[in-house]
Amino acid sequence: MTTKVADRVVLDTNVLLSATDTGRPEFDRARAALDDWPARGTVLYTSGQILREYLSVATRPVERNGLGLPQPDAIANITALRDRLHLLAENDKVADRMLDLLTTTTCGGKQVHDANIVATMLTHGVHTLVTLNVGDFARFDHAIDVVPL
Repeated sequence: MTTKVADRVVLDTNVLLSATDTGRPEFDRARAALDDWPARGTVLYTSGQILREYLSVATRPVERNGLGLPQPDAIANITALRDRLHLLAENDKVADRMLDLLTTTTCGGKQVHDANIVATMLTHGVHTLVTLNVGDFARFDHAIDVVPL
């Protein structure tokens, strides 16, 4: 990608997973987001929810759609990612925003985690999410810009 996506973006869990797994087809694009976008003026953000999701998938066995990383390696990856990403705090305002969002957007099960990511973004004034799963966030396109990696 040669143009700036937005001034401030949240990178979804799947982008971070792709950036740390050389076997994924999106590896080069995900690395470019981490390595090149900040030099073009894009500030990269994450949240506690995204980091927890990363650790869950990274340590899950490969045969169960995970990366199969030992916990120390997954933690080392998170530490390296944290050096490149600004962490958005999850606080009372985020919890209130999530509940408000859930009154206007139908969500259930694991989709509530996505609502939490969106609520965190909105509370902190970040309105762009970069993801490989655009469809997962389509229900929130009235509140945020969902951009494919």
